[in-house]
Amino acid sequence: MATVSAAPLLVEDSAGVRTLVLNRPERRNALSLALLRDLIAGLAETAADTSVHAVIVRGEGPGFCAGHDLAEMNGCSLPAARELFDTCSEMMMAIHRLPQPVIAQVHGIATAAGCQLVAACDLAIASEDARFSTSGIRYGLFCSTPMVEVSRAIGRKRALELLLTGNMIDAPTAAEWGLVNRVVTRDRLEAETRELAAHISGFSSHALAVGKAAFYEQLDVGLPEAYVHSSEVMAANSVAPDGREGIDAFVSKRTPQWRGRES
Repeated sequence: MATVSAAPLLVEDSAGVRTLVLNRPERRNALSLALLRDLIAGLAETAADTSVHAVIVRGEGPGFCAGHDLAEMNGCSLPAARELFDTCSEMMMAIHRLPQPVIAQVHGIATAAGCQLVAACDLAIASEDARFSTSGIRYGLFCSTPMVEVSRAIGRKRALELLLTGNMIDAPTAAEWGLVNRVVTRDRLEAETRELAAHISGFSSHALAVGKAAFYEQLDVGLPEAYVHSSEVMAANSVAPDGREGIDAFVSKRTPQWRGRES
């Protein structure tokens, strides 16, 4: 993908870590239809790239993401609204289906679909200045699609407090509620996020991919079915090349040499 200043999405690669940069700072990185489509394309390209071991999502400018672009939505038809929200849902599901772990690097505001994006990412690190809300109710819109991700991340009562009030919560509260993993100072945000991505990148990408997929699959079934599915995944993982390599390296007290997702 081309990296040009006018593009709504920028792609940066460094040492096996891909950063997807929301690049609409003048609109607080609002999720326009064009940006959503670029994200879907960028995630598809990333999924096929075995040189990428972890992904960071961050926003350019003063905030992470202000949700959907209400200026773009103003006066839109029902078919246009359906296309927008269906495309957004497709993008969020693409994050879950991506074989690589995805980390949200959050500063400033993450509101409505921006809060949804944080919740959809596998991990999230926030700076002390970050604030979160599902603010649609303030504009006559119940945040029904953000609700899907947020309620799964923080539970019913806390999600409903956000959804019904539209109130902001600060970064420490977001961490306490489980919306983000941890909070760091603004000057440490990028470094902390990249350190986490680099740490994860050192593991078998095959194990990360099958494990991430199994995590989301077991959430959607009952406990007995979750154990049946997860046991099969674990068994297959243990006899795959990277699984065998990891076990043998541990027993032999040596550093494993991963083959990656092709295994």
